[in-house]
Amino acid sequence: MDSIWSESVQLPVFEELRQNIKTDVLIIGGGMAGLLCGYMLKKAGIGAVIAEAARIGSGTTQNTTAKVTLQHGLLYSRLLKKFGQEKARMYLQANSAALEEYKKICRFIDCDFEGKDSFVYSLQNRAVLEEEIAALDALHFKAEYVPRLPLPIQTAGAVKIKEQAQFHPLKFIAAVSEELQIYENTRVLEIEGHTARTEKYTITADEIIVTTHFPCFNLHGSYFLKMYQDRSYVIALENGPDVNGMYVDEASGGLSFRNYKEFLFLGGGAHRTGKAGCAWQELRRFAARYYPRAREEFAWAAQDCMTLDGIPYIGNYSKNTPHVFVATGFQKWGMTSSMTAAMLLRDRLCGIQNPCAEVFSPSRSMLAPQLAVNAWEAAAGLLRPSKKRCTHMGCALKWNSAEHTWDCSCHGSRFSRDGGLIDNPAKKDLKAKE
Repeated sequence: MDSIWSESVQLPVFEELRQNIKTDVLIIGGGMAGLLCGYMLKKAGIGAVIAEAARIGSGTTQNTTAKVTLQHGLLYSRLLKKFGQEKARMYLQANSAALEEYKKICRFIDCDFEGKDSFVYSLQNRAVLEEEIAALDALHFKAEYVPRLPLPIQTAGAVKIKEQAQFHPLKFIAAVSEELQIYENTRVLEIEGHTARTEKYTITADEIIVTTHFPCFNLHGSYFLKMYQDRSYVIALENGPDVNGMYVDEASGGLSFRNYKEFLFLGGGAHRTGKAGCAWQELRRFAARYYPRAREEFAWAAQDCMTLDGIPYIGNYSKNTPHVFVATGFQKWGMTSSMTAAMLLRDRLCGIQNPCAEVFSPSRSMLAPQLAVNAWEAAAGLLRPSKKRCTHMGCALKWNSAEHTWDCSCHGSRFSRDGGLIDNPAKKDLKAKE
Protein backbone atom coordinates (compact mmCIF):
# COMPACT_ATOMS: atom_id res chain seq x y z
CA MET A 1 0.00 0.00 0.00
CA ASP A 2 1.23 3.48 -0.88
CA SER A 3 1.69 6.16 1.77
CA ILE A 4 0.03 9.54 1.67
CA TRP A 5 3.44 11.01 0.81
CA SER A 6 4.09 8.91 -2.29
CA GLU A 7 0.57 9.63 -3.56
CA SER A 8 0.95 13.40 -3.32
CA VAL A 9 4.27 14.28 -4.96
CA GLN A 10 6.19 13.61 -8.17
CA LEU A 11 9.84 12.92 -7.40
CA PRO A 12 12.59 13.75 -9.91
CA VAL A 13 13.96 10.84 -11.96
CA PHE A 14 17.68 10.09 -12.19
CA GLU A 15 19.52 7.85 -14.65
CA GLU A 16 21.21 4.61 -13.64
CA LEU A 17 25.00 4.29 -13.65
CA ARG A 18 26.31 3.50 -17.15
CA GLN A 19 30.08 3.74 -16.71
CA ASN A 20 32.90 3.42 -14.20
CA ILE A 21 33.35 6.67 -12.25
CA LYS A 22 35.45 8.26 -9.51
CA THR A 23 34.35 10.69 -6.82
CA ASP A 24 35.46 12.22 -3.53
CA VAL A 25 32.64 10.57 -1.57
CA LEU A 26 30.28 7.74 -2.50
CA ILE A 27 27.00 7.57 -0.59
CA ILE A 28 25.23 4.23 -0.89
CA GLY A 29 21.49 4.68 -0.34
CA GLY A 30 19.15 7.42 -1.51
CA GLY A 31 16.79 7.76 1.41
CA MET A 32 16.59 10.77 3.71
CA ALA A 33 19.95 10.02 5.38
CA GLY A 34 21.85 9.52 2.14
CA LEU A 35 20.35 12.57 0.45
CA LEU A 36 21.04 14.79 3.45
CA CYS A 37 24.63 13.56 3.57
CA GLY A 38 24.98 14.51 -0.09
CA TYR A 39 23.31 17.87 0.51
CA MET A 40 25.52 18.72 3.49
CA LEU A 41 28.71 17.66 1.72
CA LYS A 42 27.83 19.72 -1.35
CA LYS A 43 27.31 22.79 0.84
CA ALA A 44 30.74 22.09 2.36
CA GLY A 45 32.34 21.96 -1.09
CA ILE A 46 32.91 18.20 -1.17
CA GLY A 47 31.90 16.25 -4.27
CA ALA A 48 29.63 13.27 -3.65
CA VAL A 49 27.83 10.64 -5.70
CA ILE A 50 24.69 8.89 -4.42
CA ALA A 51 23.95 5.35 -5.61
CA GLU A 52 20.38 4.21 -4.95
CA ALA A 53 19.23 0.64 -5.63
CA ALA A 54 15.70 1.70 -6.65
CA ARG A 55 14.19 5.22 -6.54
CA ILE A 56 15.16 7.93 -4.09
CA GLY A 57 12.97 7.91 -0.99
CA SER A 58 11.42 4.57 -1.93
CA GLY A 59 12.19 2.84 1.37
CA THR A 60 11.57 4.02 4.92
CA THR A 61 11.53 7.70 3.86
CA GLN A 62 8.25 7.36 1.98
CA ASN A 63 6.70 5.38 4.84
CA THR A 64 7.57 7.59 7.79
CA THR A 65 5.09 9.64 9.79
CA ALA A 66 7.62 12.47 9.34
CA LYS A 67 8.01 13.82 12.84
CA VAL A 68 11.07 15.98 13.43
CA THR A 69 11.75 15.99 17.14
CA LEU A 70 14.45 15.48 19.73
CA GLN A 71 11.88 13.69 21.91
CA HIS A 72 12.51 10.01 21.20
CA GLY A 73 10.18 8.33 23.63
CA LEU A 74 11.27 8.48 27.27
CA LEU A 75 14.88 8.16 26.21
CA TYR A 76 16.73 10.72 28.30
CA SER A 77 16.04 9.11 31.66
CA ARG A 78 17.38 5.83 30.23
CA LEU A 79 20.44 7.55 28.76
CA LEU A 80 21.27 9.13 32.11
CA LYS A 81 21.08 5.75 33.84
CA LYS A 82 23.06 3.82 31.21
CA PHE A 83 25.62 6.34 30.00
CA GLY A 84 25.69 9.28 32.40
CA GLN A 85 25.00 12.97 32.00
CA GLU A 86 27.71 13.80 29.46
CA LYS A 87 26.60 11.30 26.79
CA ALA A 88 22.94 12.07 27.41
CA ARG A 89 23.78 15.74 26.89
CA MET A 90 25.61 14.89 23.63
CA TYR A 91 22.58 13.03 22.31
CA LEU A 92 20.27 15.92 23.18
CA GLN A 93 22.63 18.49 21.70
CA ALA A 94 23.05 16.60 18.42
CA ASN A 95 19.31 16.17 17.91
CA SER A 96 18.58 19.76 18.90
CA ALA A 97 21.06 20.89 16.25
CA ALA A 98 19.37 18.62 13.70
CA LEU A 99 15.97 20.15 14.42
CA GLU A 100 17.35 23.67 14.05
CA GLU A 101 19.02 22.74 10.74
CA TYR A 102 15.68 21.48 9.39
CA LYS A 103 14.04 24.75 10.42
CA LYS A 104 16.74 26.69 8.60
CA ILE A 105 16.56 24.65 5.37
CA CYS A 106 12.77 24.50 5.27
CA ARG A 107 12.43 28.26 5.23
CA PHE A 108 13.27 28.00 1.53
CA ILE A 109 11.45 24.75 0.68
CA ASP A 110 7.74 24.14 0.13
CA CYS A 111 7.42 20.92 2.11
CA ASP A 112 4.46 21.62 4.44
CA PHE A 113 6.86 22.23 7.31
CA GLU A 114 5.11 23.36 10.46
CA GLY A 115 5.99 23.65 14.10
CA LYS A 116 4.18 21.31 16.49
CA ASP A 117 4.55 20.46 20.13
CA SER A 118 5.62 16.89 20.85
CA PHE A 119 4.12 14.62 23.53
CA VAL A 120 5.07 11.24 24.97
CA TYR A 121 2.20 9.85 27.01
CA SER A 122 1.73 6.92 29.34
CA LEU A 123 -1.51 5.08 29.83
CA GLN A 124 -1.03 4.43 33.55
CA ASN A 125 2.45 5.33 34.78
CA ARG A 126 2.82 8.99 35.72
CA ALA A 127 6.05 8.21 37.56
CA VAL A 128 7.98 7.43 34.35
CA LEU A 129 6.84 10.76 32.90
CA GLU A 130 8.04 12.66 35.94
CA GLU A 131 11.35 10.80 35.78
CA GLU A 132 11.82 11.89 32.16
CA ILE A 133 11.08 15.52 33.02
CA ALA A 134 13.61 15.34 35.85
CA ALA A 135 16.19 13.89 33.45
CA LEU A 136 15.64 16.70 30.94
CA ASP A 137 15.84 19.23 33.75
CA ALA A 138 19.22 17.76 34.76
CA LEU A 139 20.30 18.33 31.14
CA HIS A 140 19.10 21.94 31.38
CA PHE A 141 16.30 21.41 28.90
CA LYS A 142 12.73 22.56 29.50
CA ALA A 143 9.92 20.01 29.37
CA GLU A 144 6.59 19.99 31.15
CA TYR A 145 4.03 17.54 32.45
CA VAL A 146 0.58 17.77 30.83
CA PRO A 147 -2.22 16.00 32.73
CA ARG A 148 -4.89 15.95 30.00
CA LEU A 149 -4.61 15.24 26.29
CA PRO A 150 -7.03 15.65 23.34
CA LEU A 151 -7.09 11.88 22.80
CA PRO A 152 -10.06 9.52 23.15
CA ILE A 153 -8.27 7.30 25.68
CA GLN A 154 -7.56 7.74 29.37
CA THR A 155 -3.90 8.48 30.09
CA ALA A 156 -1.69 9.34 33.04
CA GLY A 157 -0.60 12.49 31.19
CA ALA A 158 2.36 13.24 28.97
CA VAL A 159 5.78 14.85 28.73
CA LYS A 160 5.47 17.89 26.48
CA ILE A 161 8.31 19.49 24.50
CA LYS A 162 7.45 22.66 22.65
CA GLU A 163 8.32 23.78 19.12
CA GLN A 164 9.18 20.53 17.43
CA ALA A 165 8.09 19.98 13.82
CA GLN A 166 6.52 17.85 11.10
CA PHE A 167 6.72 17.99 7.29
CA HIS A 168 6.19 16.26 3.96
CA PRO A 169 9.33 14.12 3.57
CA LEU A 170 9.09 13.52 -0.18
CA LYS A 171 8.48 17.19 -1.00
CA PHE A 172 11.57 17.88 1.08
CA ILE A 173 13.82 15.36 -0.68
CA ALA A 174 12.50 16.44 -4.07
CA ALA A 175 13.92 19.88 -3.32
CA VAL A 176 17.25 18.92 -1.71
CA SER A 177 18.05 16.35 -4.41
CA GLU A 178 17.80 18.81 -7.31
CA GLU A 179 21.51 19.64 -7.56
CA LEU A 180 22.93 16.33 -6.31
CA GLN A 181 24.67 13.71 -8.47
CA ILE A 182 22.39 10.69 -8.07
CA TYR A 183 22.20 7.36 -9.85
CA GLU A 184 18.95 5.44 -9.40
CA ASN A 185 18.41 1.73 -10.08
CA THR A 186 22.09 1.32 -9.21
CA ARG A 187 22.50 -1.34 -6.54
CA VAL A 188 25.95 -1.61 -4.97
CA LEU A 189 26.72 -5.28 -4.41
CA GLU A 190 30.15 -5.16 -2.82
CA ILE A 191 32.76 -2.82 -1.36
CA GLU A 192 36.47 -3.60 -1.67
CA GLY A 193 38.79 -0.95 -0.28
CA HIS A 194 37.89 2.33 -1.98
CA THR A 195 35.86 0.69 -4.74
CA ALA A 196 32.16 -0.15 -4.81
CA ARG A 197 30.95 -2.65 -7.38
CA THR A 198 27.53 -2.73 -9.02
CA GLU A 199 26.39 -5.46 -11.40
CA LYS A 200 28.23 -3.88 -14.35
CA TYR A 201 30.30 -0.93 -13.15
CA THR A 202 32.49 0.39 -10.36
CA ILE A 203 32.57 3.60 -8.32
CA THR A 204 35.89 4.53 -6.77
CA ALA A 205 35.85 7.02 -3.90
CA ASP A 206 38.17 8.45 -1.28
CA GLU A 207 35.44 7.94 1.33
CA ILE A 208 32.30 5.78 1.34
CA ILE A 209 29.15 6.34 3.42
CA VAL A 210 26.65 3.48 3.79
CA THR A 211 23.07 4.65 4.35
CA THR A 212 21.25 1.51 3.17
CA HIS A 213 18.95 1.40 6.21
CA PHE A 214 20.26 -1.96 7.49
CA PRO A 215 23.99 -2.24 6.63
CA CYS A 216 24.28 -4.92 3.98
CA PHE A 217 28.04 -5.24 3.41
CA ASN A 218 30.34 -7.75 5.07
CA LEU A 219 32.83 -5.22 6.45
CA HIS A 220 32.82 -6.29 10.08
CA GLY A 221 30.92 -4.15 12.58
CA SER A 222 28.66 -7.02 13.80
CA TYR A 223 25.47 -5.21 12.78
CA PHE A 224 23.68 -8.52 12.34
CA LEU A 225 24.16 -9.13 16.05
CA LYS A 226 23.53 -5.67 17.45
CA MET A 227 20.47 -4.63 15.43
CA TYR A 228 17.08 -5.98 14.40
CA GLN A 229 14.15 -4.58 12.40
CA ASP A 230 10.62 -3.66 13.41
CA ARG A 231 7.41 -3.25 11.42
CA SER A 232 4.83 -0.62 12.36
CA TYR A 233 1.62 0.55 10.72
CA VAL A 234 -0.26 3.75 9.93
CA ILE A 235 -3.73 4.65 8.71
CA ALA A 236 -4.71 8.15 7.58
CA LEU A 237 -8.25 9.06 8.58
CA GLU A 238 -10.25 11.76 6.83
CA ASN A 239 -12.71 13.60 9.10
CA GLY A 240 -10.73 12.74 12.20
CA PRO A 241 -10.23 15.37 14.94
CA ASP A 242 -7.35 17.85 15.09
CA VAL A 243 -5.16 16.73 18.01
CA ASN A 244 -2.87 19.78 17.66
CA GLY A 245 0.42 18.04 18.30
CA MET A 246 2.43 14.85 17.82
CA TYR A 247 1.69 12.09 20.36
CA VAL A 248 3.38 8.74 20.97
CA ASP A 249 2.90 6.14 23.69
CA GLU A 250 5.91 5.47 25.88
CA ALA A 251 5.12 1.75 25.62
CA SER A 252 6.60 0.01 22.58
CA GLY A 253 3.27 -1.41 21.42
CA GLY A 254 1.28 1.78 21.88
CA LEU A 255 -0.41 4.19 19.50
CA SER A 256 0.72 7.44 17.91
CA PHE A 257 -1.38 10.38 16.72
CA ARG A 258 -0.72 13.42 14.55
CA ASN A 259 -2.45 15.43 11.85
CA TYR A 260 -1.49 16.31 8.30
CA LYS A 261 -3.84 18.75 6.58
CA GLU A 262 -7.33 17.21 6.80
CA PHE A 263 -6.06 13.80 7.92
CA LEU A 264 -5.44 12.23 11.30
CA PHE A 265 -2.57 9.73 11.33
CA LEU A 266 -3.11 6.79 13.66
CA GLY A 267 -0.04 4.60 14.05
CA GLY A 268 0.97 1.53 16.03
CA GLY A 269 0.99 -2.26 15.89
CA ALA A 270 4.78 -2.52 16.14
CA HIS A 271 6.37 -5.98 16.07
CA ARG A 272 9.68 -7.53 15.11
CA THR A 273 9.87 -8.19 11.38
CA GLY A 274 9.10 -11.84 10.67
CA LYS A 275 7.11 -12.25 13.89
CA ALA A 276 3.34 -12.30 14.27
CA GLY A 277 1.55 -8.95 14.49
CA CYS A 278 -1.87 -7.38 14.05
CA ALA A 279 -0.80 -5.07 11.22
CA TRP A 280 -3.60 -2.59 10.55
CA GLN A 281 -6.32 -4.59 12.33
CA GLU A 282 -5.70 -3.00 15.75
CA LEU A 283 -5.69 0.50 14.25
CA ARG A 284 -8.93 -0.09 12.36
CA ARG A 285 -10.65 -1.44 15.44
CA PHE A 286 -9.53 1.61 17.41
CA ALA A 287 -10.71 3.98 14.67
CA ALA A 288 -14.09 2.25 14.42
CA ARG A 289 -14.60 2.59 18.16
CA TYR A 290 -13.34 6.12 18.79
CA TYR A 291 -13.62 7.83 15.39
CA PRO A 292 -16.77 6.26 13.86
CA ARG A 293 -17.35 9.21 11.49
CA ALA A 294 -13.80 9.12 10.11
CA ARG A 295 -12.96 7.39 6.83
CA GLU A 296 -9.69 5.59 6.11
CA GLU A 297 -8.05 7.03 3.00
CA PHE A 298 -4.51 5.64 3.23
CA ALA A 299 -2.78 2.76 4.96
CA TRP A 300 0.90 1.93 4.91
CA ALA A 301 3.69 0.37 6.94
CA ALA A 302 7.23 1.29 7.92
CA GLN A 303 10.31 -0.73 8.75
CA ASP A 304 12.74 0.58 11.35
CA CYS A 305 16.26 -0.53 12.31
CA MET A 306 16.46 -0.95 16.07
CA THR A 307 19.70 -0.82 18.04
CA LEU A 308 20.07 -2.66 21.32
CA ASP A 309 20.79 0.43 23.42
CA GLY A 310 18.44 2.91 21.68
CA ILE A 311 21.17 5.04 20.06
CA PRO A 312 21.88 5.11 16.29
CA TYR A 313 25.18 3.96 14.82
CA ILE A 314 26.87 6.89 13.07
CA GLY A 315 30.58 6.85 12.29
CA ASN A 316 33.15 4.38 10.98
CA TYR A 317 31.54 1.19 9.67
CA SER A 318 34.04 -0.71 11.82
CA LYS A 319 37.40 -0.15 13.47
CA ASN A 320 39.03 -1.77 10.43
CA THR A 321 37.43 0.49 7.80
CA PRO A 322 38.84 4.01 8.26
CA HIS A 323 37.41 5.24 4.95
CA VAL A 324 33.96 3.62 5.18
CA PHE A 325 31.22 5.14 7.33
CA VAL A 326 27.71 4.13 8.28
CA ALA A 327 24.47 5.75 9.41
CA THR A 328 21.85 3.32 10.68
CA GLY A 329 19.76 2.22 13.66
CA PHE A 330 17.52 5.28 13.75
CA GLN A 331 14.83 3.44 15.72
CA LYS A 332 11.53 5.18 14.94
CA TRP A 333 13.07 8.64 14.70
CA GLY A 334 14.54 8.51 11.22
CA MET A 335 13.86 12.06 10.15
CA THR A 336 15.72 13.73 13.01
CA SER A 337 18.41 11.05 13.09
CA SER A 338 19.03 11.40 9.34
CA MET A 339 19.94 15.04 9.81
CA THR A 340 22.02 14.21 12.87
CA ALA A 341 23.95 11.66 10.80
CA ALA A 342 24.46 14.07 7.90
CA MET A 343 25.83 16.78 10.18
CA LEU A 344 28.13 14.42 12.10
CA LEU A 345 29.51 12.78 8.95
CA ARG A 346 29.95 16.12 7.20
CA ASP A 347 32.03 17.32 10.14
CA ARG A 348 34.04 14.10 10.12
CA LEU A 349 34.88 14.36 6.42
CA CYS A 350 35.70 18.06 6.76
CA GLY A 351 38.15 17.35 9.58
CA ILE A 352 35.97 19.06 12.19
CA GLN A 353 35.88 17.56 15.66
CA ASN A 354 32.21 17.27 16.62
CA PRO A 355 31.91 16.76 20.37
CA CYS A 356 28.70 14.77 19.94
CA ALA A 357 30.21 12.10 17.67
CA GLU A 358 31.37 9.85 20.52
CA VAL A 359 27.93 8.87 21.74
CA PHE A 360 26.94 7.55 18.29
CA SER A 361 30.10 5.52 17.63
CA PRO A 362 29.25 2.17 15.98
CA SER A 363 32.21 0.63 17.84
CA ARG A 364 30.77 1.28 21.30
CA SER A 365 30.39 -1.76 23.52
CA MET A 366 27.12 -3.68 23.83
CA LEU A 367 25.83 -5.54 26.86
CA ALA A 368 26.29 -9.29 26.56
CA PRO A 369 22.65 -10.19 27.48
CA GLN A 370 21.35 -7.94 24.69
CA LEU A 371 23.65 -9.51 22.14
CA ALA A 372 22.75 -13.00 23.32
CA VAL A 373 19.01 -12.42 22.84
CA ASN A 374 19.51 -11.08 19.34
CA ALA A 375 21.89 -13.93 18.47
CA TRP A 376 19.31 -16.46 19.70
CA GLU A 377 16.66 -14.95 17.42
CA ALA A 378 19.00 -15.34 14.46
CA ALA A 379 19.90 -18.92 15.42
CA ALA A 380 16.22 -19.84 15.76
CA GLY A 381 15.57 -18.49 12.27
CA LEU A 382 18.42 -20.54 10.83
CA LEU A 383 17.16 -23.75 12.44
CA ARG A 384 13.46 -23.30 11.68
CA PRO A 385 12.30 -25.53 8.78
CA SER A 386 11.04 -23.64 5.74
CA LYS A 387 10.95 -24.07 1.95
CA LYS A 388 11.58 -20.33 1.58
CA ARG A 389 14.91 -19.11 2.93
CA CYS A 390 16.41 -15.64 2.96
CA THR A 391 19.15 -14.92 0.42
CA HIS A 392 21.10 -13.04 3.11
CA MET A 393 22.11 -15.80 5.54
CA GLY A 394 19.65 -18.57 4.83
CA CYS A 395 17.18 -17.94 7.66
CA ALA A 396 13.65 -19.29 7.37
CA LEU A 397 11.11 -16.90 5.87
CA LYS A 398 7.60 -16.46 7.24
CA TRP A 399 4.60 -15.53 5.12
CA ASN A 400 3.10 -12.19 6.17
CA SER A 401 -0.56 -12.59 5.27
CA ALA A 402 -1.43 -8.97 6.04
CA GLU A 403 1.18 -7.48 3.69
CA HIS A 404 1.54 -10.48 1.33
CA THR A 405 5.31 -10.67 1.77
CA TRP A 406 7.94 -13.19 2.84
CA ASP A 407 9.66 -11.81 5.96
CA CYS A 408 12.87 -12.84 7.71
CA SER A 409 12.88 -12.72 11.52
CA CYS A 410 16.68 -12.93 11.73
CA HIS A 411 17.60 -9.55 10.26
CA GLY A 412 14.43 -8.21 8.67
CA SER A 413 14.86 -8.82 4.94
CA ARG A 414 11.54 -8.90 3.08
CA PHE A 415 10.48 -10.28 -0.29
CA SER A 416 7.38 -9.98 -2.44
CA ARG A 417 5.04 -12.88 -3.12
CA ASP A 418 6.99 -13.72 -6.29
CA GLY A 419 10.38 -13.42 -4.57
CA GLY A 420 11.43 -9.87 -5.45
CA LEU A 421 13.61 -8.18 -2.84
CA ILE A 422 11.86 -5.43 -0.84
CA ASP A 423 14.04 -4.74 2.20
CA ASN A 424 17.71 -5.45 2.94
CA PRO A 425 20.14 -6.66 4.30
CA ALA A 426 19.57 -9.26 1.59
CA LYS A 427 20.84 -8.09 -1.79
CA LYS A 428 19.31 -10.75 -4.07
CA ASP A 429 15.80 -11.82 -5.03
CA LEU A 430 14.64 -15.21 -3.84
CA LYS A 431 14.64 -16.52 -7.38
CA ALA A 432 18.32 -15.62 -7.65
CA LYS A 433 19.13 -18.27 -5.09
CA GLU A 434 16.40 -20.85 -5.59
